[in-house]
Amino acid sequence: MTPIAITMGDPCGIGPEITLEACADPRRTVPVVVIGDVDVLARADRVAGTRLILRPIASVDQAAFAPGTVDVLTENRLPIDLPWGTLDARAGAASFQYVRRGIQLALAGEVRALVTSSINKEALRLSGVPYPGHTEMLADLSGTTDYAMMMATDELRVVLVTVHQSLRIAIDAITTARELDIIRLTHRTLQRSGLPAPRIAVAGLNPHAGENGLFGREDLDIITPAIQAAQSEGIQASGPWPADTVFMRARAGAFDAVVAQYHDQGLIPVKYLGIEHGVNITIGLPFVRTSVDHGTAFDIAGLGTADHASLLTALRHADRLSSGAPDRP
Repeated sequence: MTPIAITMGDPCGIGPEITLEACADPRRTVPVVVIGDVDVLARADRVAGTRLILRPIASVDQAAFAPGTVDVLTENRLPIDLPWGTLDARAGAASFQYVRRGIQLALAGEVRALVTSSINKEALRLSGVPYPGHTEMLADLSGTTDYAMMMATDELRVVLVTVHQSLRIAIDAITTARELDIIRLTHRTLQRSGLPAPRIAVAGLNPHAGENGLFGREDLDIITPAIQAAQSEGIQASGPWPADTVFMRARAGAFDAVVAQYHDQGLIPVKYLGIEHGVNITIGLPFVRTSVDHGTAFDIAGLGTADHASLLTALRHADRLSSGAPDRP
């Protein structure tokens, strides 16, 4: 079977540790190749106590998928004394190289999905990488213009209209056209995930979804027309619903996904349910990509205490989505 690629993330963070822990976990049942640095992973293996054999390979077709062994596609080698838990331009550049290699493999069909460990946005900036995060990097390098971030747990799916922007700029970026594009993309994604008629709730921007214009007209003038246009296309979209209750209703089963207007509006309820259970899915790409729902955790990097549950969840979702089986986050 075609493997799934895992990028190990920022070499100074917890990514190398949790990558090996996920590979060693008996609940992992799919073949994987790791994109990273063999020396950093060897150090992480000692920290995490996974006792895996690291096998450098030059291409995916050299992978053996042997028990107790991790096949590693190594990019530019890093210094063996690169410290844990620090911002380093070399680490930022390396984490970008891992993702770029993963995109190339996914586009070529050499891997059937890409799972990414955490990267550090400031380390990326220090290295001169012109992207604020994974989502923008993946979209640009794959030539994708119609994409969005979906955060999911076993209880809740949330898709964001705006992502890594200040709140002031994000509000200006919410247009009827953008709103409709996200609703359509959410609808198509959920259909491919095994839901023939997904129910999509759209969260309002203002308190009480604007209270019929009393607390701002964005919900009436921008968001409502997009919902109505989606409905005319046969999409089961509804709202705008007050954001302080719509996520609870979705969690209870009233909706299959919620379209949230800005980063914190959508991510706070997902992460409150447990970071270890969450997964980041970039929808709209020409390949399946999932990721952990947490950062590099520099404060605990190298201590061997990091929890790999989110990475294992991301791997499970990537397997389901790329194998055509219904995905039920």
